[in-house]
Amino acid sequence: MAVPGQIASDSSAKPMRAARFYGKEDIQIKDDISRPVCGEGQVKVEPAFVGICGTDLHEYLGGPNFSPTEPHPVTKEKIPITIGHEFSGTVKEIGKNVSGFKIGDQVVVQPTVYCASCGACKVGAENACAAGGFVGLSGAGGGMSEEVVMPQISVLPLPSNVNLDVGALVEPLAVAWHAVDASPIADMKEPKCLVMGGGPIGLAVIQVLLARGTKVVICSEVAKKRQDFAKDFGAHYIVDPSSEDVVQRSLDICGGVNGPDIVFDCAGVPASVKASCTAVRSRGTVINVAIFEKEIPFNPMWLTFREATYKSVLGYQRKDYEGVLDALSKGTIKPAGMITGKIKMQDLVKEGYMPLINEKDKHVKILVDIQASM
Repeated sequence: MAVPGQIASDSSAKPMRAARFYGKEDIQIKDDISRPVCGEGQVKVEPAFVGICGTDLHEYLGGPNFSPTEPHPVTKEKIPITIGHEFSGTVKEIGKNVSGFKIGDQVVVQPTVYCASCGACKVGAENACAAGGFVGLSGAGGGMSEEVVMPQISVLPLPSNVNLDVGALVEPLAVAWHAVDASPIADMKEPKCLVMGGGPIGLAVIQVLLARGTKVVICSEVAKKRQDFAKDFGAHYIVDPSSEDVVQRSLDICGGVNGPDIVFDCAGVPASVKASCTAVRSRGTVINVAIFEKEIPFNPMWLTFREATYKSVLGYQRKDYEGVLDALSKGTIKPAGMITGKIKMQDLVKEGYMPLINEKDKHVKILVDIQASM
């Protein structure tokens, strides 16, 4: 099987434990979930650590938004589904015609679900597949379980000098890598960049920019704790939009003649969209990384009068995972500081979701330790 899709289950095997999403504010830890069968071209992974994503929180608070209420066109599953799409693990079983892996290998999983036949997939943009989704959001298993079966193409080896907990950060770092790769940064000698938002993705973008040699990185963030995180991860300048004019401050930092060459909007609020478009330099580029659940005001003239470009990106591709893993191996990205907590699966809502919802300024990534949960 070339892409994540329907996964066979073994009802005769001992059931496994998994965290399941049933709907708004309804996550249940179940001990009677059928184990997946490892078929031809597939790899069975025993999850180690799973990150809790902002998307998981949105699903819990107001979903289902992305999780299917009708059979998903690729996975054929609908809620309840097993959750967890940011995860690392260990190879437990190898299917026929799989090469390059052995039992016990430490790996990360790219959870992209795609059909391989739509217009987006045909032009190599499977991350924007019309029927796309993610393992852990759209069915086909999820990291918050004892076992997951994935096609070989979706499993990547973790460098030997990278721990499994850091491996769970590869997914959000790949989002950032994809965003930076989509920008014109490769054509610039000493780009000046502004990152709107110091949440998990904003912090990931800061790290990727620095790994790619960016000399000036500005972060706009309201929360004091997240400002500190941005500093710790190497941002050269911090701007507080609650007390400073982001546009003017960015202009001053960049020399007073032109604003940042590239602005990455990772905040996802109406004010950040306008500030991004009005801060970017003439013929500069705004990269939208954020996901908006509701329509927001947008005025093209913010860009027109500076002939600037606005570009949106979505998710990641395998090459982005490969880029992050190479950077981790070389030590040009050191993201361990993003991990602000580790919990057991049975404490998922109380010690994971609730702190990230109610005390989000204190946390970046809370990981679920799957093996400690069994």
